[in-house]
Amino acid sequence: RDDDDINDVASMAGVNLNEESARILATNSDLVGAQIQSCKDEPFLAAVPLHKRILETAKKLGITDVPAEVVTFISHATQSRLRTVLEKVTVITQHRLESYKDDDWYEQATDVRAQLKFFEQLERLEKQRKDEQEREILLKAAKSRSRQEDPEQARLKQKAKEMQQQELAQMRQRDANLTALAAIGPRKKRKLDTPGLLSIGGEGVGVSGGSQAGLGTASPRQYPRQKITRVNLRDFIFYMEQEREMSHSLLLYRALLK
Repeated sequence: RDDDDINDVASMAGVNLNEESARILATNSDLVGAQIQSCKDEPFLAAVPLHKRILETAKKLGITDVPAEVVTFISHATQSRLRTVLEKVTVITQHRLESYKDDDWYEQATDVRAQLKFFEQLERLEKQRKDEQEREILLKAAKSRSRQEDPEQARLKQKAKEMQQQELAQMRQRDANLTALAAIGPRKKRKLDTPGLLSIGGEGVGVSGGSQAGLGTASPRQYPRQKITRVNLRDFIFYMEQEREMSHSLLLYRALLK
């Protein structure tokens, strides 16, 4: 027995296992026999309309009784499916909105916006050139003093007269605007960083401390803006095209027709 006690580390350390076990049980005695219950199972969909809809479908297949557990299971399955769809569509939307301009691994190959601006400038210059040519023709027709005028010449003279009146009216309007701006004077910029003032709804509201002698410098509080992911129909169409069970569905074709 003395030889067996050599391998008993707890006895060598002076620890009584029976006393330690009794002390542990006494400490956790309030937890012994306690009954732990889970939260109440709340269905995602309304139980009564869902049960009625399931019964209508089941009667077509010859089933007359559908227990409440089936309704709860279908409700949870709908919630899980909807969560999966929203997560995938959110990822698709975030990828669509992701910008690669500041990424060092990407290099811009073409600039469609610059190309469109160039074509718009070309159209503007072409229109300006045609207007100048038409203006020269009208001015020549207005200066002509031929005694025998054909109807076309009279029409050109009338059009030149209207054009001159329109240009004169535009010049008068421009002069009136410049005169009004000169009378008003230079516009003063509002001071945004005014100590002791908070801008609320476009009006300044004074903020004072505990006494009138000291005015506290109020700084606008920066609230973190919640990032909103806006999903459009194109994102849903892309999601349905990638899903195997929805890539040939009637819902996808209806979405493509919208």
